[in-house]
Amino acid sequence: MSYTSHADLGGRAGYGAVVPEPEGELFHAAWEPRSLALSLAMGATGSWNIDIGRSARETLPDYARLSYYEIWTFALQRLLEERHLADADEIEAGHMLRPGPPVKRVLHAGDVQAVLAGGSPTLRPSTDSPRFDLGQRVRTMSTVADHHTRLPGYVRGREGVIERIHGAHIFADTHAQGLGEQPQFLYTVVFAGTELWSESGGARDLPTLTVSVDAWESYLEPA
Repeated sequence: MSYTSHADLGGRAGYGAVVPEPEGELFHAAWEPRSLALSLAMGATGSWNIDIGRSARETLPDYARLSYYEIWTFALQRLLEERHLADADEIEAGHMLRPGPPVKRVLHAGDVQAVLAGGSPTLRPSTDSPRFDLGQRVRTMSTVADHHTRLPGYVRGREGVIERIHGAHIFADTHAQGLGEQPQFLYTVVFAGTELWSESGGARDLPTLTVSVDAWESYLEPA
């Protein structure tokens, strides 16, 4: 079965204008903070990783019609059921009907602030040298991945320049598939707007526009 991400919308037309919301407006319904809290608490158990969570959200079949926190809620339900941490009848009932399996960790209320402030570093040690150098021209892979990937569709097959080397980081593509961290060097690649959107003609109105994308080494080849 092919993998379809419904979240890869960058650079695509037909979705209407972006309407900014007032600064600090975080929630639109009373249930939304609870959805966020449940997602954070279950993520902290170690039952899945951040990239598996992203994959669950972006592949929801009705992604386009769901609100932001509906996406988080339905993805959480999917992950809970897949791992038998909660069954469909328990979710329907709104409470547990049988003892759940043990989890690796529990995020206690008193630890939330420190855990969120500390985050989860993705930098990993490496004895290898980066394949690409600062200032080098590179081209991104043109093939469409059949799994979760952090390479935006609008930069596939495009040429850019290495602006920064970030060291080796957890590779999101394998991490999302449960295949381990498999760290790779991560680069900031700068693309000219005319390179990305020359076909549409829109970039002609912004001749100095550039877009920076963080890309793992396996996404790139020499230009």
